[in-house]
Amino acid sequence: MTDFLVIAFLILLAGVVAVPLATRLGLGSVLGYLLAGMAISPLLGILKVDLDQLQLFAEFGVVMMLFLVGLELEPKRLWDMRRRLIGMGGGQVVLTTLVIAAIALIYGNDWRTAVGIGMVLALSSTAIIVQTLREKGLLRSEGGEASFAVLLVQDVAVIPILAILPLLAVPELAAQAGGVAGEAAHAEGWTLTAEMPRWLAGIVTVAAVALVVFIGNTLTRPVFRFIAGAQLRELFTGTALMFVIGIALLMSLVGLSPALGTFLAGVVLANSEYRHELEADIEPFKGLLLGLFFITVGAGVNFALAFEQIGAVLFWTALVIVAKIAVLALIARLAGVRKQAGWLFTLSLAQAGEFAFVLIALATASFVFSEPLADLLLLVVALSMLVTPLLFILYDRLIAAAYCTGEDAPPDAIEEVHPIIIAGRGRVGGIVDRILDAAGHKATVIDHDSRHLENLKKFGIRTYFGDATRPDLLESAGIARARLLVVALDGKEQIDHLVGYVARTYPDVHITVRAIDRDHVYKLWALGCRDVIRETYDSSLRIGRSALEALGHDRQSARAIVDAFEAMDRSSMRALADLYQIDVPAYENEPLIAKVLELRAEWDPKLREQIDEILGRRGS
Repeated sequence: MTDFLVIAFLILLAGVVAVPLATRLGLGSVLGYLLAGMAISPLLGILKVDLDQLQLFAEFGVVMMLFLVGLELEPKRLWDMRRRLIGMGGGQVVLTTLVIAAIALIYGNDWRTAVGIGMVLALSSTAIIVQTLREKGLLRSEGGEASFAVLLVQDVAVIPILAILPLLAVPELAAQAGGVAGEAAHAEGWTLTAEMPRWLAGIVTVAAVALVVFIGNTLTRPVFRFIAGAQLRELFTGTALMFVIGIALLMSLVGLSPALGTFLAGVVLANSEYRHELEADIEPFKGLLLGLFFITVGAGVNFALAFEQIGAVLFWTALVIVAKIAVLALIARLAGVRKQAGWLFTLSLAQAGEFAFVLIALATASFVFSEPLADLLLLVVALSMLVTPLLFILYDRLIAAAYCTGEDAPPDAIEEVHPIIIAGRGRVGGIVDRILDAAGHKATVIDHDSRHLENLKKFGIRTYFGDATRPDLLESAGIARARLLVVALDGKEQIDHLVGYVARTYPDVHITVRAIDRDHVYKLWALGCRDVIRETYDSSLRIGRSALEALGHDRQSARAIVDAFEAMDRSSMRALADLYQIDVPAYENEPLIAKVLELRAEWDPKLREQIDEILGRRGS
């Protein structure tokens, strides 16, 4: 127990010291963790820590990270990315493999070894890239989405690469070893499909993926609803972890990437009402495990061997990065990813990835790589990962600055907390803020349009820059103690996510929200909001009143007609809202359609009768 506590304390201390320093220096958290691992590497060696086993444990942080990324991607968005997945992702893996294999051939390697080197180094680091893009708020940018599409394909490509590498065994290496291909030191372990015929293994694999989709679509909602009834936050957290670990285990048992399986589960749950709770519960575990993973990568650098072969290590690392940048720049140009997005895509994917450690071990055990070559490649992979944060700094300082629009800045630190929060200060939120301020009510206003906020500053108007749908930003704005949240955002999806999250997590907060249209009113009602304002409704009523006056009706008659219409219209909203189903479009909701027809048949004649009475009374 003492040994475990010493190791845990040492790792946490290194991270706590190194990461804040690296962040303050603008180096980013990933480089901070890597440097922390390098700093404590001698101590871990003295304590005889098994870094390989520790890294295998820490790699679960990558699994959790991809699950969280999946929660941010709706299936429609993933389908919209299909061309990038196939064209950019597939093209990058194949073309990079060929280019690096050609370079390895030029330097005298056997063609089988050269192909193995190309496949191993074609992959990039999902952990570093996604974590850094998330920290910088670039994951949903054009360049970030292109990078992520390629990373997804790379994760899938690991499966055929694992199958191909043993087939590339070099007879001379096998003869020198006096045996046949063995098992990799980092092998993934026993799988259900290992002894199956390929056709049966394929069926089992497809069935496992289908099971993940079924669980995400069908079982998670009732399970989480049941768990939520206990009102124990730690039980919900445990259920979320059980869900992620179970899917990762299922994917491992059928020989698939656990990260890929949990990503798919995240995509399936992207529209779930429990999405934000899952994010909030899993995020801390993901962060700690990813930090541990980066520390183990830094600690795994063999400094003695690196100093012995410093020239070769630097040369091959530079060669690999330059070759990958050239390939990625070509793919970005062919795919139409230009300017700032193209640079982000090119620089972010230029390193080798964490899967290389597994593949190099397999290639060595399968007599594709010699031991000296494997040691050299391990150092090249580690150094390229260490260089990656520096490439992001290059992007931030030079490239992003050249194209800077101010949209990717970090959120403002909220200095004043008020009982009212306004999300969005556009044409609606701005007027609401002015009315409340005139009545003596101060509000914390958050908006994501940096250009608009810069213009407001000229008029002395204080608005905080940031994404109001982020739970952490809401917490810093004081949502837990707020009386009122006014949602005046433009994006329908953003409105839904914010209203759903606050209605479930902070039920005592009164939410007043702007709805885009009538169907949106029903959805917001279903999400738990009871104070919904249609954005064009009041202006439409005023236009109708003006139209009546233009046709010769006096102002009192026109106002009475509009009031009668509004009363009838509002009375129908409550009855129809109860029949609305979030997952069913209104035009496919048969009970809703039937109720609309019933109400129109009943209320249209009544409305016409009221209007005739108004006009008759006014005319008498």
